[in-house]
Amino acid sequence: MTNHPDRPEDSSDTPEFLTYPDLASRALAGSVVAANDELFAQRENLISAHQPAFDPADFGHKGKVYDGWETRRRRDDGNDWAIVRLGVPGVVHGLVVDTAWFRGNYPPFVSVEAVAMDGYPSVPELLEADWHTLLPRSDARGDAPNYYAVDSDRRWTHVRLSIYPDGGVARFRVHGEAVPDPDFLVGTIDLAAAENGGRLAFASDAFYSSPAAIILPGRARNMGEGWENARRRGPGNDYAIFTLAHRGAIRHVEVDTSYYVGNAPGWVRLSAVDLPSGADLDTGADSGPGWTDLLARTAVQPDTRHRFLVDAAVPATHLRLDVYPDGGLSRLRAWGELSAEDLESARLRYDQTRP
Repeated sequence: MTNHPDRPEDSSDTPEFLTYPDLASRALAGSVVAANDELFAQRENLISAHQPAFDPADFGHKGKVYDGWETRRRRDDGNDWAIVRLGVPGVVHGLVVDTAWFRGNYPPFVSVEAVAMDGYPSVPELLEADWHTLLPRSDARGDAPNYYAVDSDRRWTHVRLSIYPDGGVARFRVHGEAVPDPDFLVGTIDLAAAENGGRLAFASDAFYSSPAAIILPGRARNMGEGWENARRRGPGNDYAIFTLAHRGAIRHVEVDTSYYVGNAPGWVRLSAVDLPSGADLDTGADSGPGWTDLLARTAVQPDTRHRFLVDAAVPATHLRLDVYPDGGLSRLRAWGELSAEDLESARLRYDQTRP
Protein backbone atom coordinates (compact mmCIF):
# COMPACT_ATOMS: atom_id res chain seq x y z
CA MET A 1 0.00 0.00 0.00
CA THR A 2 1.24 3.49 -0.84
CA ASN A 3 1.01 6.44 1.52
CA HIS A 4 0.01 9.71 -0.07
CA PRO A 5 3.12 11.81 -0.84
CA ASP A 6 3.58 15.31 0.53
CA ARG A 7 0.48 15.42 2.71
CA PRO A 8 -0.40 19.12 3.23
CA GLU A 9 -1.18 18.42 6.92
CA ASP A 10 2.58 18.43 7.46
CA SER A 11 2.94 21.95 6.06
CA SER A 12 3.64 24.97 8.24
CA ASP A 13 0.78 26.93 6.63
CA THR A 14 -2.03 24.63 7.75
CA PRO A 15 -4.94 26.02 9.81
CA GLU A 16 -4.53 26.72 13.50
CA PHE A 17 -7.56 24.58 14.36
CA LEU A 18 -5.47 21.48 13.62
CA THR A 19 -3.81 21.97 17.01
CA TYR A 20 -7.06 20.74 18.57
CA PRO A 21 -7.68 16.98 18.78
CA ASP A 22 -9.80 15.15 16.23
CA LEU A 23 -12.96 14.49 18.24
CA ALA A 24 -14.27 12.10 15.58
CA SER A 25 -11.23 9.83 15.48
CA ARG A 26 -11.61 6.12 16.09
CA ALA A 27 -8.57 6.49 18.39
CA LEU A 28 -10.77 8.64 20.65
CA ALA A 29 -13.67 6.16 20.40
CA GLY A 30 -15.56 7.93 17.61
CA SER A 31 -17.88 5.92 15.38
CA VAL A 32 -19.60 6.26 12.00
CA VAL A 33 -23.06 5.19 13.09
CA ALA A 34 -24.88 5.42 9.76
CA ALA A 35 -24.58 6.24 6.06
CA ASN A 36 -27.23 6.16 3.36
CA ASP A 37 -24.86 4.39 0.93
CA GLU A 38 -21.44 2.73 1.07
CA LEU A 39 -21.48 0.49 -1.98
CA PHE A 40 -17.85 0.94 -3.05
CA ALA A 41 -16.04 1.65 0.25
CA GLN A 42 -17.23 1.36 3.83
CA ARG A 43 -18.13 4.34 5.96
CA GLU A 44 -15.93 3.28 8.91
CA ASN A 45 -12.81 4.27 6.97
CA LEU A 46 -13.78 7.94 7.35
CA ILE A 47 -12.48 8.17 10.92
CA SER A 48 -9.47 5.86 10.74
CA ALA A 49 -6.56 7.40 12.63
CA HIS A 50 -3.90 6.57 10.01
CA GLN A 51 -3.24 8.36 6.75
CA PRO A 52 -5.20 7.06 3.74
CA ALA A 53 -3.30 4.50 1.68
CA PHE A 54 -3.68 3.45 -1.95
CA ASP A 55 -2.82 0.35 -3.94
CA PRO A 56 -3.29 0.90 -7.69
CA ALA A 57 -3.57 -2.85 -8.27
CA ASP A 58 -6.20 -3.54 -5.61
CA PHE A 59 -9.59 -4.25 -7.22
CA GLY A 60 -12.57 -6.09 -5.81
CA HIS A 61 -15.83 -7.43 -7.17
CA LYS A 62 -17.40 -3.94 -7.03
CA GLY A 63 -14.42 -2.10 -8.53
CA LYS A 64 -11.39 -0.20 -7.25
CA VAL A 65 -10.74 -0.65 -3.52
CA TYR A 66 -10.35 2.70 -1.72
CA ASP A 67 -9.24 3.50 1.82
CA GLY A 68 -12.19 5.77 2.46
CA TRP A 69 -15.97 6.05 2.10
CA GLU A 70 -17.36 5.84 -1.45
CA THR A 71 -20.95 5.81 -2.66
CA ARG A 72 -22.38 4.68 -5.98
CA ARG A 73 -23.05 7.05 -8.89
CA ARG A 74 -26.35 8.82 -8.30
CA ARG A 75 -29.07 8.87 -10.97
CA ASP A 76 -31.45 11.20 -9.11
CA ASP A 77 -31.41 14.66 -7.52
CA GLY A 78 -30.52 13.61 -3.98
CA ASN A 79 -27.20 13.49 -2.12
CA ASP A 80 -25.32 11.11 0.16
CA TRP A 81 -24.50 11.44 3.86
CA ALA A 82 -22.78 9.81 6.84
CA ILE A 83 -23.36 10.41 10.57
CA VAL A 84 -20.42 10.35 13.00
CA ARG A 85 -20.72 10.07 16.77
CA LEU A 86 -17.90 12.06 18.32
CA GLY A 87 -15.65 10.15 20.69
CA VAL A 88 -16.02 13.02 23.15
CA PRO A 89 -18.63 15.82 22.99
CA GLY A 90 -17.01 19.11 22.19
CA VAL A 91 -16.91 22.56 20.62
CA VAL A 92 -15.91 22.23 16.97
CA HIS A 93 -13.31 24.68 15.67
CA GLY A 94 -12.58 23.21 12.27
CA LEU A 95 -13.24 20.40 9.80
CA VAL A 96 -11.12 18.47 7.33
CA VAL A 97 -12.76 16.63 4.45
CA ASP A 98 -9.85 14.75 2.94
CA THR A 99 -10.43 13.37 -0.56
CA ALA A 100 -6.97 11.77 -0.87
CA TRP A 101 -6.73 9.46 -3.91
CA PHE A 102 -10.27 10.33 -5.04
CA ARG A 103 -9.62 12.13 -8.34
CA GLY A 104 -12.41 11.38 -10.81
CA ASN A 105 -14.87 10.32 -8.16
CA TYR A 106 -14.76 12.95 -5.40
CA PRO A 107 -17.77 15.10 -4.37
CA PRO A 108 -17.51 18.68 -5.68
CA PHE A 109 -19.54 20.04 -2.76
CA VAL A 110 -19.87 19.14 0.94
CA SER A 111 -21.76 20.38 4.00
CA VAL A 112 -21.69 19.49 7.69
CA GLU A 113 -24.38 19.65 10.36
CA ALA A 114 -24.28 18.86 14.07
CA VAL A 115 -26.57 17.88 16.92
CA ALA A 116 -26.25 17.38 20.69
CA MET A 117 -28.18 14.49 22.20
CA ASP A 118 -27.92 13.02 25.67
CA GLY A 119 -27.23 9.34 26.18
CA TYR A 120 -26.86 6.97 23.26
CA PRO A 121 -29.46 7.81 20.60
CA SER A 122 -30.41 5.27 17.94
CA VAL A 123 -30.06 5.97 14.23
CA PRO A 124 -33.82 6.62 13.80
CA GLU A 125 -33.67 9.10 16.69
CA LEU A 126 -30.71 10.87 15.08
CA LEU A 127 -32.47 11.08 11.73
CA GLU A 128 -35.40 12.83 13.42
CA ALA A 129 -33.21 15.24 15.40
CA ASP A 130 -32.99 19.00 14.93
CA TRP A 131 -29.64 19.41 13.12
CA HIS A 132 -27.70 22.68 13.08
CA THR A 133 -25.43 23.84 10.26
CA LEU A 134 -21.69 23.97 10.99
CA LEU A 135 -20.61 24.23 7.35
CA PRO A 136 -23.02 25.31 4.62
CA ARG A 137 -22.71 23.66 1.21
CA SER A 138 -19.15 24.46 0.13
CA ASP A 139 -16.74 23.66 -2.68
CA ALA A 140 -14.40 20.69 -2.27
CA ARG A 141 -11.30 19.67 -4.22
CA GLY A 142 -10.34 16.19 -5.25
CA ASP A 143 -7.27 14.33 -3.93
CA ALA A 144 -6.67 16.99 -1.26
CA PRO A 145 -7.43 17.85 2.35
CA ASN A 146 -10.21 20.46 2.32
CA TYR A 147 -10.02 22.71 5.39
CA TYR A 148 -13.03 24.53 6.82
CA ALA A 149 -12.88 26.75 9.90
CA VAL A 150 -16.00 26.66 12.08
CA ASP A 151 -17.35 29.55 14.14
CA SER A 152 -19.33 27.88 16.91
CA ASP A 153 -19.25 27.98 20.71
CA ARG A 154 -21.77 25.17 21.24
CA ARG A 155 -21.09 21.60 22.32
CA TRP A 156 -22.05 18.78 19.93
CA THR A 157 -22.21 14.98 20.18
CA HIS A 158 -22.81 13.99 16.52
CA VAL A 159 -21.97 15.45 13.11
CA ARG A 160 -23.39 14.66 9.68
CA LEU A 161 -21.22 14.92 6.57
CA SER A 162 -23.21 15.42 3.37
CA ILE A 163 -21.62 15.09 -0.08
CA TYR A 164 -23.14 16.41 -3.31
CA PRO A 165 -24.23 14.53 -5.23
CA ASP A 166 -22.12 11.43 -4.48
CA GLY A 167 -18.49 10.26 -4.53
CA GLY A 168 -15.66 9.36 -2.20
CA VAL A 169 -14.05 10.86 0.90
CA ALA A 170 -10.94 9.30 2.44
CA ARG A 171 -11.02 10.89 5.90
CA PHE A 172 -13.28 13.19 7.89
CA ARG A 173 -11.67 15.09 10.79
CA VAL A 174 -13.57 17.12 13.39
CA HIS A 175 -11.06 19.23 15.32
CA GLY A 176 -12.22 20.89 18.49
CA GLU A 177 -12.19 21.30 22.25
CA ALA A 178 -13.42 18.29 24.20
CA VAL A 179 -16.11 19.19 26.75
CA PRO A 180 -16.96 15.95 28.55
CA ASP A 181 -19.81 15.48 31.01
CA PRO A 182 -18.49 16.82 34.38
CA ASP A 183 -20.35 14.04 36.21
CA PHE A 184 -17.50 11.79 35.05
CA LEU A 185 -14.75 14.15 36.27
CA VAL A 186 -15.25 13.27 39.93
CA GLY A 187 -12.84 11.25 42.04
CA THR A 188 -9.38 10.39 40.74
CA ILE A 189 -9.16 10.86 36.97
CA ASP A 190 -6.45 11.19 34.34
CA LEU A 191 -6.12 14.97 34.14
CA ALA A 192 -4.02 14.78 30.95
CA ALA A 193 -6.34 12.43 29.03
CA ALA A 194 -7.74 13.67 25.74
CA GLU A 195 -11.10 12.04 26.53
CA ASN A 196 -11.32 14.22 29.67
CA GLY A 197 -10.41 17.39 27.76
CA GLY A 198 -6.61 17.39 27.93
CA ARG A 199 -4.68 18.35 24.80
CA LEU A 200 -1.20 18.94 23.46
CA ALA A 201 -0.14 22.59 23.75
CA PHE A 202 3.42 22.43 22.39
CA ALA A 203 6.02 19.92 21.19
CA SER A 204 9.70 20.48 20.55
CA ASP A 205 9.75 17.73 17.91
CA ALA A 206 7.17 15.45 16.31
CA PHE A 207 9.20 14.14 13.40
CA TYR A 208 7.78 10.62 13.34
CA SER A 209 4.59 11.08 15.36
CA SER A 210 2.97 13.65 17.62
CA PRO A 211 2.97 13.56 21.44
CA ALA A 212 -0.78 14.15 21.17
CA ALA A 213 -0.96 10.36 20.75
CA ILE A 214 0.33 9.60 24.25
CA ILE A 215 -2.78 11.00 25.97
CA LEU A 216 -5.23 8.94 23.88
CA PRO A 217 -7.36 6.24 25.52
CA GLY A 218 -6.15 2.70 26.11
CA ARG A 219 -2.76 1.08 25.67
CA ALA A 220 -0.71 1.62 22.55
CA ARG A 221 -0.70 -1.51 20.37
CA ASN A 222 2.63 -0.76 18.72
CA MET A 223 5.31 1.91 18.43
CA GLY A 224 3.30 3.72 15.76
CA GLU A 225 0.65 4.69 18.31
CA GLY A 226 2.93 6.77 20.53
CA TRP A 227 5.23 9.81 20.30
CA GLU A 228 8.54 9.46 18.52
CA ASN A 229 10.84 12.39 17.84
CA ALA A 230 13.91 12.53 15.60
CA ARG A 231 17.33 11.48 16.90
CA ARG A 232 18.87 14.51 18.57
CA ARG A 233 22.36 15.36 17.34
CA GLY A 234 22.89 18.63 19.20
CA PRO A 235 22.59 19.95 22.75
CA GLY A 236 19.38 20.14 24.74
CA ASN A 237 16.48 17.71 24.96
CA ASP A 238 12.99 17.17 23.60
CA TYR A 239 9.80 17.98 25.48
CA ALA A 240 6.05 18.33 25.20
CA ILE A 241 3.60 20.53 27.12
CA PHE A 242 -0.01 19.54 27.73
CA THR A 243 -3.01 21.60 28.77
CA LEU A 244 -4.77 19.60 31.47
CA ALA A 245 -8.44 18.74 31.09
CA HIS A 246 -9.16 21.00 34.06
CA ARG A 247 -7.17 22.58 36.84
CA GLY A 248 -6.42 19.84 39.33
CA ALA A 249 -3.90 18.30 41.72
CA ILE A 250 -1.82 15.45 40.26
CA ARG A 251 -1.24 12.56 42.72
CA HIS A 252 0.62 9.98 40.65
CA VAL A 253 1.85 9.64 37.08
CA GLU A 254 2.51 6.93 34.54
CA VAL A 255 5.26 7.03 31.91
CA ASP A 256 4.90 4.13 29.49
CA THR A 257 7.73 3.27 27.07
CA SER A 258 6.07 0.05 25.85
CA TYR A 259 7.27 -0.97 22.35
CA TYR A 260 10.12 1.56 22.50
CA VAL A 261 13.05 -0.82 22.80
CA GLY A 262 16.04 0.84 21.14
CA ASN A 263 14.63 4.35 21.07
CA ALA A 264 13.22 5.02 24.57
CA PRO A 265 14.46 8.07 26.51
CA GLY A 266 17.27 7.57 28.99
CA TRP A 267 15.59 9.86 31.53
CA VAL A 268 12.34 11.78 31.94
CA ARG A 269 11.17 14.73 34.01
CA LEU A 270 7.64 15.95 34.74
CA SER A 271 6.78 19.45 35.92
CA ALA A 272 3.57 21.44 36.31
CA VAL A 273 2.41 25.04 36.39
CA ASP A 274 -0.78 26.72 37.58
CA LEU A 275 -1.66 29.52 35.17
CA PRO A 276 -4.52 32.01 35.54
CA SER A 277 -7.07 31.97 32.74
CA GLY A 278 -5.75 33.88 29.72
CA ALA A 279 -2.11 33.88 30.88
CA ASP A 280 0.61 33.17 28.32
CA LEU A 281 2.18 29.71 28.42
CA ASP A 282 5.98 29.63 28.43
CA THR A 283 7.06 27.06 25.81
CA GLY A 284 10.78 27.74 26.05
CA ALA A 285 13.47 25.07 26.02
CA ASP A 286 13.81 25.38 29.80
CA SER A 287 10.81 25.52 32.13
CA GLY A 288 10.63 29.03 33.52
CA PRO A 289 9.40 30.53 36.79
CA GLY A 290 6.30 28.99 38.28
CA TRP A 291 6.99 25.43 37.17
CA THR A 292 7.16 22.82 39.93
CA ASP A 293 8.81 19.43 39.61
CA LEU A 294 6.38 16.55 40.04
CA LEU A 295 9.03 14.02 39.05
CA ALA A 296 12.66 15.12 39.04
CA ARG A 297 14.89 13.85 36.24
CA THR A 298 14.61 10.07 36.59
CA ALA A 299 16.05 7.14 34.66
CA VAL A 300 13.52 5.01 32.75
CA GLN A 301 13.74 1.62 31.07
CA PRO A 302 12.84 0.62 27.52
CA ASP A 303 9.56 -1.18 26.85
CA THR A 304 8.31 -0.60 30.40
CA ARG A 305 5.25 0.90 32.09
CA HIS A 306 6.56 3.12 34.89
CA ARG A 307 4.41 4.45 37.76
CA PHE A 308 5.55 7.20 40.12
CA LEU A 309 3.94 8.80 43.16
CA VAL A 310 4.01 12.60 43.33
CA ASP A 311 5.45 13.83 46.63
CA ALA A 312 3.64 17.16 46.71
CA ALA A 313 0.39 17.44 44.78
CA VAL A 314 -0.06 21.08 43.77
CA PRO A 315 -2.85 22.67 41.69
CA ALA A 316 -1.87 22.72 38.03
CA THR A 317 -3.30 23.71 34.66
CA HIS A 318 -0.43 22.44 32.47
CA LEU A 319 1.96 19.50 32.52
CA ARG A 320 5.41 19.40 30.92
CA LEU A 321 7.18 16.19 29.93
CA ASP A 322 10.94 16.38 29.27
CA VAL A 323 12.74 13.40 27.69
CA TYR A 324 16.54 13.17 27.75
CA PRO A 325 18.04 13.56 25.30
CA ASP A 326 15.25 12.33 23.00
CA GLY A 327 13.19 9.17 22.53
CA GLY A 328 9.68 7.82 22.37
CA LEU A 329 6.79 7.11 24.73
CA SER A 330 3.60 5.18 24.14
CA ARG A 331 1.45 6.72 26.89
CA LEU A 332 1.48 9.39 29.61
CA ARG A 333 -1.04 9.48 32.47
CA ALA A 334 -1.47 12.11 35.20
CA TRP A 335 -3.87 10.89 37.86
CA GLY A 336 -5.40 13.43 40.22
CA GLU A 337 -8.51 15.24 41.41
CA LEU A 338 -10.41 18.44 40.83
CA SER A 339 -11.18 20.58 43.84
CA ALA A 340 -14.83 21.43 44.54
CA GLU A 341 -14.22 24.87 43.05
CA ASP A 342 -12.58 23.47 39.91
CA LEU A 343 -15.34 20.91 39.45
CA GLU A 344 -17.92 23.68 39.64
CA SER A 345 -15.95 25.54 36.96
CA ALA A 346 -16.12 22.43 34.75
CA ARG A 347 -19.88 22.22 35.27
CA LEU A 348 -20.25 25.88 34.33
CA ARG A 349 -18.26 25.34 31.12
CA TYR A 350 -20.44 22.36 30.24
CA ASP A 351 -23.62 24.39 30.77
CA GLN A 352 -22.30 27.39 28.84
CA THR A 353 -21.71 25.26 25.73
CA ARG A 354 -25.14 23.62 25.75
CA PRO A 355 -26.87 24.10 22.35
